[in-house]
Amino acid sequence: MNPLNDALVIAGRSFNSRLLVGTGKFSSNAAMVEAMQYSGSEIVTVALRRVDIGNPDDSILSHIDRNKYLLLPNTSGARDAEEAVRLARLSRAAGCDPWVKLEVTPDPYYLLPDPIETLKAAEILVKEGFTVLPYINADPVLAKRLQEAGTATVMPLGAPIGTNRGIRTRDQIAIIIEQAIVPVVVDAGLGAPSHAAEAMEMGADAVLVNTALAVTPNPGLMAAAFRKGVEAGREAFLAGLGEQRQKAEASSPLTGFLG
Repeated sequence: MNPLNDALVIAGRSFNSRLLVGTGKFSSNAAMVEAMQYSGSEIVTVALRRVDIGNPDDSILSHIDRNKYLLLPNTSGARDAEEAVRLARLSRAAGCDPWVKLEVTPDPYYLLPDPIETLKAAEILVKEGFTVLPYINADPVLAKRLQEAGTATVMPLGAPIGTNRGIRTRDQIAIIIEQAIVPVVVDAGLGAPSHAAEAMEMGADAVLVNTALAVTPNPGLMAAAFRKGVEAGREAFLAGLGEQRQKAEASSPLTGFLG
């Protein structure tokens, strides 16, 4: 398969980049824009609680070119299904595309997603015509239920939000990928380009990164590194990784070459 023709398709819409980026925590809007540009991303998430979604002059929204990026409002901070649904409806009423990154995180310390409220909100929003991308713990059973409900992706966490600890849920994510009928986007906890490459090598369809770009002194350079990590990991997956072995096996023959 030619990686150059390997588009990411979500809800029938094609994207050339498999790296999604967030807009929180940046030291300035200029740093945010630099990260977006160097990442090559085409999907940018914005927390509905942090912006005036109906105001194009909002300090964050005014720096996002909607002709270049799909603006993906997220319900970060919602504590239950009712609150998440209300935020999603507000974004659509303000003129946004009916796409939403669904986050329901009542736990203020670890920010772990609530599986019951997430599924409840997803079922409501799908019925209302939203393209729903739900953020979840790496729970294969919940991922399956969400797909059956009609979500456009599932987005299991690699580690808790903002921790930069990498993929601590590898075995569960592998099961989600194996069973998936929609794109799997590894979201949260990825702190290094190697983490992104690992997710893509496993067969994830995309990754979402925010904190790792925002907290570095050079967001643009880090975004470029993540872009390369995603591309390298995807190409390795498409090529097919070599089988792991317990015993050493020489790459050159050990007999016959002196005769």
